[in-house]
Parts: sequence; structure tokens; C-alpha cells
Amino acid sequence: MNKDINPTLKVLHLLDKAYQLRGENMHLSIALAQEALEKSRELDDSSLIGKSLSKLALFHMVSADNQKAIEMSEEAIRYFKKNNDELGIAKAQYNIAGVYYKTNNYHLGMFHLIDCLTIFRKHKDKHNESKTHKTLGTVYEILGDQHNAIIAYENAISCAIDIKDKNLESNAYNPLSGIFLKQGNIKKALDIIELSVSIKKETGDTRGYAFAIYGRGKVFTYLEKYDEALRDFDEAFAIHEHVGDQFAMAMCHNKMAKLFIKTEEREKAKICLKKALDISTSNNLSMMKYKCYHFLYTICKDEGDHVTALGYLEKYLDEKDAAVNSQTLKVIENYERISKIQSKENEVELARQKAEIVAQQERAEQTAAMKQNFLSAMSHEIRTPLNAVTSIISLLTERSDDEEKKLLTSLRFSSKNLMRIINDILDFSKLDSNKMSLEKHPIKFKEFLHNIQQTYVSLAEEKGIQLHLQIGDTVANTYEIDETKLFQILGNLVSNAIKFTEKGCVYIIVDTVTIHQDTDLLSFKVKDTGIGIPLTEKERLFESFYMPKSIMTRNDGGTGLGLSIVKKLIELHGNTISVDSIEGKGSVFNFELEFKKAEAPVHMDKDMFKALRNKTAILAEDNEINALVIRQLLNKWGISIKRVKNGKQAIVQALELKVDFILMDIHMPEMNGFDATRIIRSTENVNQHTPIFALTADVTSANQEEFAHLFDGFLWKPIEIPRLFDTLTKIYSEKELPVVNVMQDR
Repeated sequence: MNKDINPTLKVLHLLDKAYQLRGENMHLSIALAQEALEKSRELDDSSLIGKSLSKLALFHMVSADNQKAIEMSEEAIRYFKKNNDELGIAKAQYNIAGVYYKTNNYHLGMFHLIDCLTIFRKHKDKHNESKTHKTLGTVYEILGDQHNAIIAYENAISCAIDIKDKNLESNAYNPLSGIFLKQGNIKKALDIIELSVSIKKETGDTRGYAFAIYGRGKVFTYLEKYDEALRDFDEAFAIHEHVGDQFAMAMCHNKMAKLFIKTEEREKAKICLKKALDISTSNNLSMMKYKCYHFLYTICKDEGDHVTALGYLEKYLDEKDAAVNSQTLKVIENYERISKIQSKENEVELARQKAEIVAQQERAEQTAAMKQNFLSAMSHEIRTPLNAVTSIISLLTERSDDEEKKLLTSLRFSSKNLMRIINDILDFSKLDSNKMSLEKHPIKFKEFLHNIQQTYVSLAEEKGIQLHLQIGDTVANTYEIDETKLFQILGNLVSNAIKFTEKGCVYIIVDTVTIHQDTDLLSFKVKDTGIGIPLTEKERLFESFYMPKSIMTRNDGGTGLGLSIVKKLIELHGNTISVDSIEGKGSVFNFELEFKKAEAPVHMDKDMFKALRNKTAILAEDNEINALVIRQLLNKWGISIKRVKNGKQAIVQALELKVDFILMDIHMPEMNGFDATRIIRSTENVNQHTPIFALTADVTSANQEEFAHLFDGFLWKPIEIPRLFDTLTKIYSEKELPVVNVMQDR
């Protein structure tokens, strides 16, 4: 080595070289790292001392010199703490975790690994994150949790691919192949392990190659290709012996013993197991020791040598008990730390959960942001043009003849059907994230039910079937109900019933179950004479996106969300839905809801137009068609409009012109409606306290709590003309009705 090289760089060079050679000559790696430690102490450089100790601990851990590995790792941590080196601490903890899981202290191993994983993720250290995931997978596998082992190995592979580290990638393929082998997926196991072998040949990672061919030997053994398997095990053992990996040497002997049992060479099997025992005993490899004792016990028992078998069984039990006791003592010693994580639960399970939570939280945050952005964009982009369509239909209907009205009715139905599909998707997201609540108000209940019948009667008539409504005599005229959600429940059920009924009738049946002074419990049934639901599909009927095969063979559309939303909406009311069905004869959907009795709502008729005459408003709307439609609508009610195209213009207009209310679109160029409203509310001006209504096609807008309080209400596009009329007349009615916050679900 060049004597002119900076002493610090010399140490770092020694450590890098030691790490690179670990796969070929562990003894040399230890010697180089020891030299680096001595030079670091001469320099009195605490950072270099910590790094040298940590590398030495890693090499001793691989060589199964566990006591040295623990001592050096703990000393390294003390140096890293002096320098606030979080990554260094994590790397040293990784070494300790490796010792713990190899000596049966799985609990403590997992705690260290989870702590490491958190730090590696924080520092975006994908290399060490991949190694930690792979080791976690090994622990999960030892504990019999194959599902989480696979997830951990796949995470290790993903991290390795991200940084283009083929060696790390192939390291995780080895144990993953073993799991698939246990599951009986032989082809997948062989494909993955062959990929690992080819990568190791390409990269020249000798020690890694030994693990890969060891894994391939296991697959060959399963396939009864014993000669090929033995060659792989022999070659793997020779490499591990050269490198000095004691644990891996014991593993090879154990697997060769299993091979010899299959080839009925019992003496050879016993020799291999005794060699594995010698290595395990001298290196305190507890897990391998009791595996060998148990294996020898089964061999001797099968041979009829019960005395020897009993001796091995006792040693197996003693070793197992010692491992459990050792582990229990370690847990007790670390109780204060463990109690923060487990709280009287099984230690292993909660350690696994901690790892899952970290990963799930990251995924959940990313998914939530993506979902929010998607819903916002979809809501705005689709509902905005639909607003123009539905509003124009309403205006044209009033000036059309009977024939034109029929066409407009069909067009209205088509647009409403499209809106129902869009709303299904949006509502599913809101329900799935528990962001929906009931907004109840008094409605004329029987009139509401007749409106549902009228909405779907033309659809039934087109199919040549009848839609009947039966209302019990004791059902009250008025209840407090979330009209939108109940319409959605019944609408989904009725449209489905019509869709899958080719002849006969569909019935909407509503009656009282129990009657109280203030509330009634009502039963709802939607009954049809349609195709029915096969028993095999009935259980999954209310799952999200599930569409039975009997439905998939038809030409009917849908999202597969309707019944899932119905179920969730009924659960939101505190109840459940059930279905009775006979294939080929029809179905009955049943549910019960309790409603509070109410006084009839105040009727908003055209006499109240006078409350809106000569009112003025600012309309902030960038879409030309929507602006035209809303202007015509409000002008018809006697309201004068000053239209602007973005939030900045809305602010300027609000400062100059006193108006009676403002309709503020949310998504606009230059400045959005949220920011414009915030400025109007926080700046002294003539409209600082003027009612402002959010006029938007983005149904996620109301969930943005930092802005929602700025508005007097949210009016969703497509605009429901009666709702807009009611909202405005409630403010200006001569009857002095109270101002309400119009927070709808549509």
C-alpha cells in the first residue's frame, strides 16, 4: 500500500478490501479489519474505531464467534453514539441481531432488526435495508410464518433491484426458493435458485455462490436427483470451509444427512450429523444442535435402537429447553424495552406487527395521496362537463314540446346513470376510508318512495316488466332521513333487480316493524322474479368489485361496487342487509332501518322567487359552458351575475362590488377557489362576511379541513337546481328561515 496515502484513507481502504473478500476468505477479512482497528486506535479516531469494530463484529458473526461479535458490536455502538452516527449504530445492531437469531434468541434478534430497518429506511440506505429484510425473512421462516417471510424476501429483492446490486438480489432468491420448495411449487423453486446461481457466477461472489448451489442441492434432493444434489452440497461445503463460515458448514452436513437417509445410507447420514454436531457444539449454534439431536433420534428409533434414540431425545429436549430458558432470561433482562412494544402480547407476533406497521404506513401514505389526487382529478374532469349537460337538459325541458321532452327524458336518464356509476366509485372510496357520515333532514317519506318508483319505472317498462311499490298503512308521512344515501341504497337494489329480471315483476316493499313515540323501525324489501343467485356466489355478493359469473356472461354494465356500497351504507345506518334467493325464481334483499319521526319540511315553491329578485352575485367559474348555464338559471330567478374566470379576478371583484352571495369554483387557473376565499375572508372588504358557496365538481374538496370552514356550504356539480334554489331562498326568504350549511354527499 502506498505510504503517502492519508492514514484515514488507509483505514477505509482496509475495511473496503476486507468487506469485498468476505465471500472468498473470511480469515483474511478478519485480519484486514483487525489491522484497520489497530490503525484507527493509533489515530484515536472514534468514527474509524467504530467502523472497524462493526466490520470485525460482522465477520466474527459470520464465523460463528458469537461472543466476540456481540462484544465488538456493543463497543462499536458506544463509539457511534459519541459521534451521533445513527447509521453506524444500525449496522452494529444488525450484527447483534445476526448472533441472536442464529443462537435461538429470535425475539431479541427481531427487535434489533426492526430498529435497524427503521434507521436504514430513514437514511435511504437500500443496501443495508435489503440485507435486513432478508434476515427478517429468515427469522419469520424459522418461526413458521411463511407469508411474512415471502414478503420480507420480496422486499429485500426490491431494494436490491433499486440499487442494481445483483449479489443482494440473488441472496434473497436462495431462501425464497426454499419456501416455494416447502410449498410444493418445485418449478418456481428451481427457476429462482438457478437464477441465483447464474447471478453468482456472473458476479464472482464465491461465498454467495456456495449458498446458491446449496439451495439448488435442496431442490435436486426433492427431485430425487441425488448425484447432482450431493455434488452441490460437497462444493458448497468446501467453499464454506475455506471461507470459515461455521454455521453454513453445519447446514451442509445436515442437508447431506437428509440426502443419505433418502438413499438409505444411514451410516453416512449419522456421520454427517455428528460432524454438524461437533461444529455446532464448538460454536454454540444451539438451533443446529437440537436439529441434529432430533434427526439422530428419529434415525435410531427407526433402526430399533431405542436406548440410543432415547439418549438423543433427552439431549434434544435439554437443548430445546436450554434455548427456551436462555431466550426467556434475555427477554426478562430486556423487559423494560420489550414492554414498550408488546404490552402483554406474544413477543414474536408484535415484533412482526411492528415491522409490518412501518411498511404499511409508508404504503398507506403513498396510496392515500394517490387516491386523493385521482379522486380529485376524476371528480372534477368528469362531473364538470356533466354539470353542463344536466343543467342544459333542465332548461330545455321547460321550453320543449312533448316529443322533444321524451328525448330529453332519455338523455337525462343516461346522464344520471353515468353519474350513478361515477358516484359509486367516489362513494366507495369515502366509505372505505371511513370519511362518510349521515346528513339527515326531514323529508316527505312516502313522496320520496314514489319518486324512486318513478325514476326506475321507465327502465322496467322497457324490459316489459312491472315495478310495484307497496307501503304499509302504519308508515309515517315524514321522517328525518339522509335522502341521498337512502336513494342510493334503494336505487342500486332496484336497478339491479330490474337488470336481472326478464319477465314478471320487481317489488319495493316498505312497512313498519316496531312503532315508538319518536321513532319507527322500518323493514325494506326489494323483491324480483329474476334469474336468482347461485349459492356458490351468494357469499361473495357484497364484496367490492365482485361480479358473479352469471352476471359476467350478460351484456349489462356496472362497476361491481353497487352492492358493496349498499352494504356499507346500511352499516353506516347501524344495520345489516341479507338476501334470500332461489336460482331461476328470483331474489329478495332485506334490511331494516330506524328513523326519527319529523314534521313535514317547509315547501319551497315558486312563490319564493321574489326572495331572490334583484339579488346580485359573483360567479367564479372558468368553464364557459357552465358559466353560461348558471348565468341563465340565476337570471331567470332575478339574480344579476358578475362572472370572473379565476380566483385572482374573484378577489378583485369582491373588493370593488358588494354582492349578496358568491359562487366560487374550486379548480381554476392562476388561483384556486380555496385560496381566493381565504383572502376574501381574511382581508377587510365589502364582501368579507358575504355568504360564499363552493361550486365544485371535486367531491373531495369538503374533506380539506383547513379550507372547509371558509365556506357557507358546498354545492356539487352537476348542480341540482332544486338544491341550489333551496340554498339561496333559505338565506333570503321572507319567512326568515335559518341559514344552513349545505354539506351534501352529491
